[in-house]
Amino acid sequence: MFFNKRCIFITLIILITSNASASLKESIVLHLKNIDNVNFNFEQNINGKIENGNCTIQYPKKIFCKYDLGNQKILVSDGKWLIIKTSASYYKYPLDKTPLNYLLDKKFLIKKINDLDQRIVQGKLINFKFVEKENEINIFFDVKNHNLVGWQTLDIYQNLSITYLNSISLNQKIKRNLFKLPERN
Repeated sequence: MFFNKRCIFITLIILITSNASASLKESIVLHLKNIDNVNFNFEQNINGKIENGNCTIQYPKKIFCKYDLGNQKILVSDGKWLIIKTSASYYKYPLDKTPLNYLLDKKFLIKKINDLDQRIVQGKLINFKFVEKENEINIFFDVKNHNLVGWQTLDIYQNLSITYLNSISLNQKIKRNLFKLPERN
């Protein structure tokens, strides 16, 4: 009798936990589906070098970031190309060769989230981890509001990049030419 009650109790705990996890994942997916764009402040740590600024993402695959640096650094993607420009340099990369190609693709993220197991971090964050074309990517969502609050990437050169998002606003009006690629200096 004791064994049967114990088995039933354990089974109920497992069912409740798995339903809560599924519900959390479903809530994140639903929230993502309703986002056209997101604006946020960020702190980025690349191999120990910390930079701050503000970004706007427009799905699919567009981003504009202005860094709080004296060198006027910006990062822009029009969906095909990624430009990183400062007052002294100009770099152009095919977007599909970077981890941002996956992070800026809402449909891809939703598919991955549906296929992945989640991990709860300190009761505050939901983490999904995947590897795509030699890029290891961790994405983090807030447990309460389901917003994307950061990501961590490890690229093919083993560069660790950690980005924290804050002051997040969703579905704001965006300037029409915001994602226009800048010209060389």
